[in-house]
Amino acid sequence: MNGQYLLPPEWLPRLERLSLGAGRRVAGTLQGKRRSRRLGSSLEFADYRPYSAGDDIRRFDWGVYSRTGKPFIRQFMDEQELMVSVYVDCSKSMDFGERTVKGISGGNNEIPSKLQYAKQLAASIGYIALCSYERVQAACYSSSLDSRLPVLRGRGAVHRLFQFLEDAAVGGEGSLAASLGEPGAIPRLPGMTWIFSDFWLRDGEEEIANALSRLAGAGQEVVLVHIVSQEEMDPSLSGDLRLVDSEIGAGKDVALTGKVLQAYRAEWDKYRNNLSSYAAERGISYVLIPNDMPLQQAVFGILAESGLVKT
Repeated sequence: MNGQYLLPPEWLPRLERLSLGAGRRVAGTLQGKRRSRRLGSSLEFADYRPYSAGDDIRRFDWGVYSRTGKPFIRQFMDEQELMVSVYVDCSKSMDFGERTVKGISGGNNEIPSKLQYAKQLAASIGYIALCSYERVQAACYSSSLDSRLPVLRGRGAVHRLFQFLEDAAVGGEGSLAASLGEPGAIPRLPGMTWIFSDFWLRDGEEEIANALSRLAGAGQEVVLVHIVSQEEMDPSLSGDLRLVDSEIGAGKDVALTGKVLQAYRAEWDKYRNNLSSYAAERGISYVLIPNDMPLQQAVFGILAESGLVKT
């Protein structure tokens, strides 16, 4: 398994040069490449403290001793792993948006479904983390956690992450709060949690607030990646149609006039702005990425400009 289904091979070397932009130092349990609040054995100097019997003599600063006559030892920043948790929304509404469009050169461009695009973004973030010696765990959810991948570490585990994401099947109705309410669903250790979803949730903002409060209480730095299709943001439908809910199958006859579409767009903008504002007020990162945006632009444009990935 080389990841060709999710990510093109030429894409991987570019991802290897990136790292995740965690906004705060973390305290992990194993030696890694990220600074924690604790002091340890990296090469980055932190501070001095008075020498005490039993201290490592190799950290004794003879230069300071010769100038002051007082014994001090050097302290360095400890380097720890970041715990990265990835949640991919596999509800039925995510299985939407796939289409073929005409390219500039005359050929056809295949636009992936929202779910496939979410898997590609999740694979990219997971690959960056594993190549940076961070720890990664992943889960796919709909109304519950449909599947989970135990904690992975190291570049050699990349194929397991890719295979897990490839195999994730489309579920039914989505509920982020219900999924995160299951035993063991919330990460045990503080870290960084990425959620890839269209956030079409029956309980709307209340459900999202419930789920995010649980993550915040667990010491998670949360990133919401809002994946939508152009048809959802700016529908071009018209006439007398029957609209069917993709998750529960309920339908409704609607006369789609210009006035109705205008009202829909206003509600969509309100919902998106409310979600973005809620996240900003609580220090949560939020990005909106259409599923027809090239993957390169999403990672090196949207995510890099937001400081969520760094070179």
